[in-house]
Amino acid sequence: MAKRKAENRSFLDKWEAEYLFTYVKDKPVCLVCGVNVAVSKEYNIRRHYETKHHDKYKDLDMTQRSQKVEEMKRSLVSQQNMFKKATSQSEAAVKASYIVAAEIAKSARPFNEGEFVKKCMMKVCDLVCPEKKQAFSNVSLSRNTVADRTCDLATNLYDQLMEKGKDFVAFSLAVDESCDASDTAQLSVFIRGVDSNLCVTEELLGFKSMHGTTTGKEIFEEVSKCVTEIKLPWDKLVGLTTDGAPAMCGKKSGLVDMVREKMREENCAGELTVYHCIIHQESLCAKALKMEHVMTTVTQVVNFIRAKGLNHRQFKFFLEECGSEYADVPYHTEVRWLSRGKVLNRCFELREEICKFLETKGKDTAELREQKFLCELAFLCDISSHLDALNLQLQGRGRIITDMYAAVRAFKTKLCLWENQMLQGNPCHFPCCQTIKAQISTAVFPCAQFAEKLSVLAAEFSRRFADFDVQKCRFELLSNPFAVDVENAPTNIQMELIELQCNDTLKSKYDAVGAAQFPRFIPDTMPQLRTQAAQMLSMFGSTYLCEQLFSSMKMTKTTHRRRLTDEHLRSILRISSAQSLSPDIDELASKKRCQVSGLGTSD
Repeated sequence: MAKRKAENRSFLDKWEAEYLFTYVKDKPVCLVCGVNVAVSKEYNIRRHYETKHHDKYKDLDMTQRSQKVEEMKRSLVSQQNMFKKATSQSEAAVKASYIVAAEIAKSARPFNEGEFVKKCMMKVCDLVCPEKKQAFSNVSLSRNTVADRTCDLATNLYDQLMEKGKDFVAFSLAVDESCDASDTAQLSVFIRGVDSNLCVTEELLGFKSMHGTTTGKEIFEEVSKCVTEIKLPWDKLVGLTTDGAPAMCGKKSGLVDMVREKMREENCAGELTVYHCIIHQESLCAKALKMEHVMTTVTQVVNFIRAKGLNHRQFKFFLEECGSEYADVPYHTEVRWLSRGKVLNRCFELREEICKFLETKGKDTAELREQKFLCELAFLCDISSHLDALNLQLQGRGRIITDMYAAVRAFKTKLCLWENQMLQGNPCHFPCCQTIKAQISTAVFPCAQFAEKLSVLAAEFSRRFADFDVQKCRFELLSNPFAVDVENAPTNIQMELIELQCNDTLKSKYDAVGAAQFPRFIPDTMPQLRTQAAQMLSMFGSTYLCEQLFSSMKMTKTTHRRRLTDEHLRSILRISSAQSLSPDIDELASKKRCQVSGLGTSD
């Protein structure tokens, strides 16, 4: 009975000519009016034909009917293709609007730049492909649309991060705070998570606007919300890196102590490792040289030249007349890490031209021509250049903390070498000092004084990076596990460490791929070593990402965009800072329909 019923409901080819029906997507469809018949029974199909179309097509013979059916089927296919094309064009227009919105966000442009982009697109289209004008016109880029697309993209990135967070076996946070153009305190929280495959994800976790005070308690509450909202367990938090401000590291009321208290409340077994940003500490070490008097003099000279337009123009013209290699001197900006070295080096290279120019302005240049000042300027130029080179080594995304620590250790070793060479009167790694020493008496050049400065600097590096020195054994487990003394290693990994060091295959793999990639090849039979590697890979060595984000923030929320909402600022910065993740535009476009924005309107 069931078999007969199924046969009776199957579509027969002869019904095409008899009743002008065809079969589309498991449903009988009338070729004349396009109506679907719910049940594929001859009675239903015949009844529709006889009541709707019989009178019109009753005089056609079977040959004519067959021709008519083929003609109608071609027409139906054409209509279907037209609808598919329209849908495809609509989806392409939505995707294009998302892509443009993402580029506007990444370039820190205002939302209304979308209309400008569309005007340019339309003018180009008129010249290059006028037949595609409607397709370009369908791309919606009004101010409101770009703003909405930006929020959608940021939400999609956050959802992806939340999904990835489920696989994290360890994660660390980098936290810093700064003010925007409207004097609103903005808290930046970056996360660096490592999954079971030891793949690292480094993204913006939260960007919180703080309109009141920014005490340690309030910062902790915002950080806690970030961790809770993404549903990350506190027992997987292994590291916290800050800028060392009192609100971050203050005793009892600082962020660090409150995070530790929270972990104790959550009964977390692991210990939180806290670091003061390596780059900040490296910059602070330079203050131990106590050569501010040199920098003050240089800054005063530069300000005299640059502060007044007339002086600046005349100085540039003076350099041009002298045939100088350089055309100007840069300003010194305290907050820019590399500004100090650039200003000092330029002033040293232009020391003669600067003195001559100041003399034409009636300024006393006796101090600038003193041998003692020139020696100190040369030394400060050289040591600042070395510090800047170290600073650049420490900057960048995806930096592994062990590599950063290795760079600092190498610099400390260099300081010892330079100190010994300076005591011997051989400043071979200090080119500016060599230049000045060749121009004056060797006896006048204060080698002993500068050697003492290098000794003080080395001592300051040792003091400030003492917390990193404590972690030296853990760092070696990641950077070179085959050279670690097993007896000094934690007891829970000693057995696995012996197996690792005795495995020639793994040693060959380490030599081939290097320390950064090797942890991924540690076998699952060594879970303690993999966990240790995951924890170290997740560590932030600096708050560089936070500082970089604040630079983007100042470019985005300028004095002309002070009314930019917190949500829009947060969305823009999430998009511009994304590195490990990228928005799923196909998914977003599938949920939207095309909305055409006019060229003459603005939302």
